[in-house]
Amino acid sequence: MGLIERALTLFFGGSQNVVRDTVEVFRENAEAGAQRSAGVQGQAMQQFGTEFAVPRRGWFDRFMDGLNRLPRPALALGTLGLFVSAMIAPLWFSERMQGIALVPEPLWWLLGVIVSFYFGARHQVKAQEFQREIAGSVTRVPQVLENIQAIRKLGAGSVAVADTAPDADLSVSVVKSHGNAALDAWRRSRT
Repeated sequence: MGLIERALTLFFGGSQNVVRDTVEVFRENAEAGAQRSAGVQGQAMQQFGTEFAVPRRGWFDRFMDGLNRLPRPALALGTLGLFVSAMIAPLWFSERMQGIALVPEPLWWLLGVIVSFYFGARHQVKAQEFQREIAGSVTRVPQVLENIQAIRKLGAGSVAVADTAPDADLSVSVVKSHGNAALDAWRRSRT
């Protein structure tokens, strides 16, 4: 028994564990790795906390921070609002676009510079192309209004929308039953 006990103590007992020490040469100890990872993460969070800790700030600083966060969402939501208003109230939208068409060229340049400076990597050419596209859209307004009126005339609430007028063949075909192919096939399968 003494020989087996000494062999087992050599491998698994005593102050050293030969099997564990040998395995840790090839594979990281998971518990020690987790402790090191938690330590590194804790130190990083502490560093971030001290880096972004701001001493008590006044109302003006908080107001300016909030104001600096507004332009991007305001532009995005405003653009979506323009699309919605173009569909809901095309005349109102057309009037506003006519007003934009009257903005002088130097103001477009100034707006382009401000927006380019604020958002970066924007070019004045894009703003001028946008202005040309708006002008092109405004020229199509009369045709769009005619189309809308024609569509409204086709509505079910319009007077005489289904009027066949003097066309006798059309009058007969409107009231004549053309049958139902699916219903006829079902009836044949039942007999």
